[in-house]
Amino acid sequence: MRLTMAGQILLLQVIVLLVVLAVASVVSLRQSDADFRAQRAAPLGAIAQDLANLDVVRAQIARRPVLASLTAYAEQFRRRADATVVYLADLDGTVLVSSEAQAVDRPLDDEIRNLDSQRSWSGDITLAGQRSIAAMVPIFDTGTPAGSAGGAQPPQQVAVAVVVAAYPTLGERAGELLPDLITFLGSGLAIGVAGSWLLARLVKRRTRGLEPADIAALADQREALLHAVREGVVAVGADGTITVLNDSARALLALGTTDGEGATVDDLAVSEEVRELLLGDADVRDRVLVVGDRALVANRNRVRHAGRVVGAVTTLRDRTDLLAMQSELTARESITETLRAQTHEFNNQLHIISGLVQLEEYEEVSAIIGTITRRRAEINERVTAVVHDPAVAALLVAKMSLAAERGVEIALAADTDLPALDPDLSADVGTVLGNLVDNAVDATVSAGGPRIDVRLRVDDGAVAVQVADTGAGVDPDLAPEIFRRGWSTKPSDASGRGVGLALVQVICARRGGHVSVHNQAGAVFTAALPTMPRSE
Repeated sequence: MRLTMAGQILLLQVIVLLVVLAVASVVSLRQSDADFRAQRAAPLGAIAQDLANLDVVRAQIARRPVLASLTAYAEQFRRRADATVVYLADLDGTVLVSSEAQAVDRPLDDEIRNLDSQRSWSGDITLAGQRSIAAMVPIFDTGTPAGSAGGAQPPQQVAVAVVVAAYPTLGERAGELLPDLITFLGSGLAIGVAGSWLLARLVKRRTRGLEPADIAALADQREALLHAVREGVVAVGADGTITVLNDSARALLALGTTDGEGATVDDLAVSEEVRELLLGDADVRDRVLVVGDRALVANRNRVRHAGRVVGAVTTLRDRTDLLAMQSELTARESITETLRAQTHEFNNQLHIISGLVQLEEYEEVSAIIGTITRRRAEINERVTAVVHDPAVAALLVAKMSLAAERGVEIALAADTDLPALDPDLSADVGTVLGNLVDNAVDATVSAGGPRIDVRLRVDDGAVAVQVADTGAGVDPDLAPEIFRRGWSTKPSDASGRGVGLALVQVICARRGGHVSVHNQAGAVFTAALPTMPRSE
């Protein structure tokens, strides 16, 4: 059950009061202990000193057996000190006289016996499981007067006097504090109830009767709808008036600051395709729009109330950023795999060289190094002779090394001739080529094929990229679906399967080109990327 504002304020005040009372109680209990110690330590020490200096005690304590009359003195001094118990004990810790008869002839508590019995002492001890304060004073005999046999002897310590007073129990101390605590709590609660009621009434008057949770929910929903989502959101009423236009939608549609809620769709500076989408009379699922240099995916849902359409909500998702991220991830994955393959290859070669050096076969070492250098140079020369764009050439060299590790040869077609490209086109060609080669290597390895043929040319103002594998080919019935994002013949997992070919299609379409597939010895993918991007 949700508490009202007055209930929440009152609950907070009660919690604060209880915390304050708890702290005050702990402080009061500690203070009562300190007060008890300060009040009782000195008097207990004085009583123990008086008992130890009593002539009858000094005269009789050294005798054995000790006179029973000393018990009366022990009880008298216990009452005088308002103590718990009084002991007269031998130096070995055995109780000779006590205000408690059952303690006689028993050893003192270990905590007292371990103290230095030759000096006066007072402090806290634990006696029979109860915290107490004790005072101990040494008892000396009367000594031997001058002229007696053996001469005069100074007084000798013969026993100790111990006076113990127990601290008040927790219940006793709480009983003393409870009336004040109850008074304080009652007064605080009365003031808190009155203040909570007045404050809640004032706030609710200013907030039209809404509780804080209701206000927070409304604000959160509004903020989440307009700003918290990355997708653009456009809500249009039945009359074409825009009721919601968040910041993301404004940016994706390249709208000015004057275009916004309250305006009509016809007033927006957007293309006819976008206007038709916002004002359409049917739901739309994953429709692709090109707005400026952005590729957007739009979804439109009509809103119904009481059986009639009262508006529509359109969401826009920027696929441009997704493509950039996918392209970057693909490139990084390709680099990682290439480095791994080259590391594996170089390790094997280094092991051979190391073994030959240990066998002192230096001529063989020279021959191996020459062969490795020549092979690497041949690959580089073969690629750079026909591919003059550095980025694409570097990608091909890396893919050749990676494919070779998997037992597949990448061969360049005889008519391959690719000039240097501008950076944007080079990046797109590299992405398309990298994805097509990766898919071709997978298909070729799965089918046990030996090679992949790559052809790169510029024909009719477009870069033609053709990759032919020797795999199992593509089922003609699946050809229309093969470039759909998320489609894959491999098991679905978290590795992003089904993205590569879709990425190729989107890049080609964004530049005004195309991609297609047909079967020959295996699957043959052909992509065309115009050297000049499609004009908007």
